[in-house]
Amino acid sequence: MASLLQQELAAVLQRDLPHLFNGALAPGISTVRVTPDLGQARVYLSLLLGGDAEARLQDIRDNAKAIRQALGKRIRQTVRVVPELIFFHDDSAAYAAHMDQVLGSLNIPPAPKNDDEDDEDQPARPRLFNNE
Repeated sequence: MASLLQQELAAVLQRDLPHLFNGALAPGISTVRVTPDLGQARVYLSLLLGGDAEARLQDIRDNAKAIRQALGKRIRQTVRVVPELIFFHDDSAAYAAHMDQVLGSLNIPPAPKNDDEDDEDQPARPRLFNNE
């Protein structure tokens, strides 16, 4: 059910209701999670491109009824009840990019080379077996 909703919602947002985004790129749907009773669907949107993410999310939430009706027209032959759509901003891609930048900026010195000659300075390793 979740994958059906994800595919059909993407089609609705890109083809049926592109006017909701005022010429901006339609958001990508990263995940859809449906409650066990199929009454609600949590839709996580990727809003990286196209301006202010919070303003775009609020526009989508304001038009949730129209989006649900357009979705219902597309899947009415497949499901009995169209779930209530609850939209969330999925910022995992932005977080991953930030963490990549942080890790890339770390200055990690190379590990020292381990020479066999320096073993005299090391404490003796305990023997666990006789054949070591």
